[in-house]
Amino acid sequence: MSDVLYDFTRQDASGASCTAHAWAKVPASLSPPQRDAAIARATALLKAHDAVLVAHYYVDGDLQDLALATGGIVADSLEMARFGRDHAAKTLVVAGVRFMGESAKILSPHKRVLMPDLDATCSLDLGCPADEFGGFCDAHPDRQVVVYANTSAAVKARADWMVTSSCALAIVSHLHAQGQKILWAPDRHLGRYIQDCTGADMLLWNGECIVHDEFKALELELLRKQHPQAMVLVHPESPEGVVRQAHVVGSTSQLLKAVIDGRAQEYIVATDNGLMHRMRQLAPGKTLIEAPTAGNSATCKSCAHCPWMAMNALQGVVDCLETGGGEIVVPEPVRSQALGCIERMLDFVKAHPHSVAQPRAGFVPNIGVA
Repeated sequence: MSDVLYDFTRQDASGASCTAHAWAKVPASLSPPQRDAAIARATALLKAHDAVLVAHYYVDGDLQDLALATGGIVADSLEMARFGRDHAAKTLVVAGVRFMGESAKILSPHKRVLMPDLDATCSLDLGCPADEFGGFCDAHPDRQVVVYANTSAAVKARADWMVTSSCALAIVSHLHAQGQKILWAPDRHLGRYIQDCTGADMLLWNGECIVHDEFKALELELLRKQHPQAMVLVHPESPEGVVRQAHVVGSTSQLLKAVIDGRAQEYIVATDNGLMHRMRQLAPGKTLIEAPTAGNSATCKSCAHCPWMAMNALQGVVDCLETGGGEIVVPEPVRSQALGCIERMLDFVKAHPHSVAQPRAGFVPNIGVA
């Protein structure tokens, strides 16, 4: 089993991957009358343009509510990809980050795909440039290339498989059982977690999510002592010391299910706090506690919320539908080359539905049976 990280040249504090760059573009808050008017206008425009709103769990709660109220969906990236492909609407409005819009366009080239803000990107995507990744692949031609959904269309075009956090463990387990060696990109924490669970031979790209990477193991341990009855729910993009304290490790949808179905009254949640909106709606009366990050005093102020997800807003939905702006274009041959790895994932999930049905739980190091 290999444990290798491929280093890339990181952005400095003034580069495009700095959170300050994205925070500057977070939309201004709307007054109640402005909010109501934007919701009404967006609802009318979605109907007029035969459009459906596909929203990620991490975007603003108003966008999540609008999606559900107008026949759209609030979901993780796996369900977003399937929903957009299968829905009859001619236009998809994707509220999330750019790779999600690109995935929708790759799967549905005949549909118009719009986003509230095309500059809403992802640190994992930014940290895995296609040209450098291509060199990494060329250096290891004997390996199956498995990329996380949080990558550009150009990176997906070099991959054999795309995975999301819902299905990554099952797919890598499947490949490992076939004797395949894996080249993994870009999230090193998720890659290490899958490597530990499966024993697969994996080369890991050295990237991370700026939100999940900030969860702190020591502070989490102290918080657990204050809430000894709380279940700890952790997204596997988090550092190893945080994952090892989890009762449940899973994707956004799997963590949501753990709160809905769980018997505990309190839950410490280590993922983007945008998910709290849906958790509170579907599990009312349960106490949700945000896992500790670097906090407001740190240089990087993610505070468990993605600054690029925060760029999505009601007015952005209105604007893209009114003007046609924010349209996603994925040129050929990149689109057709990237299509194969996404369809391979969707076909696997369809053939193995139970592989992504439950969050991973059981014996967790330092915790015991969870």
